[in-house]
Amino acid sequence: VQLQASGGGLIQAGGSLRLSCVASGRIFSSYDMGWFRQAPGKERQFLGGITWSSGSTYYAASVKGRFTISRDNAKNTVFLQMNSLKPEDTAVYYCAADYRGKLTTNPYYWGQGTLVTVSS
Repeated sequence: VQLQASGGGLIQAGGSLRLSCVASGRIFSSYDMGWFRQAPGKERQFLGGITWSSGSTYYAASVKGRFTISRDNAKNTVFLQMNSLKPEDTAVYYCAADYRGKLTTNPYYWGQGTLVTVSS
């Protein structure tokens, strides 16, 4: 499985942005897919995930209510909708996938990252 993230860019505080992650290869129902981010000088942070089979979502407390994850099964694509963006959301955003139940801690597959810069 290869993951290709896109949709990053420069946006003003308060704005919205949607990231996409296309998975090439077969995504089985046992997979979870999700998003992380890494700000300069900080550790990579789990943001949220989605269970591929059911579409159930789960989020880190820090972004719950502002960020929404969804998927398009037919296109093997997962999305991260980010609203009310803040300068502290500036980071490289990564999509990830896992079939072992370890998405939140040690995903097996990683995308290449897309940069989001939020200006004040």
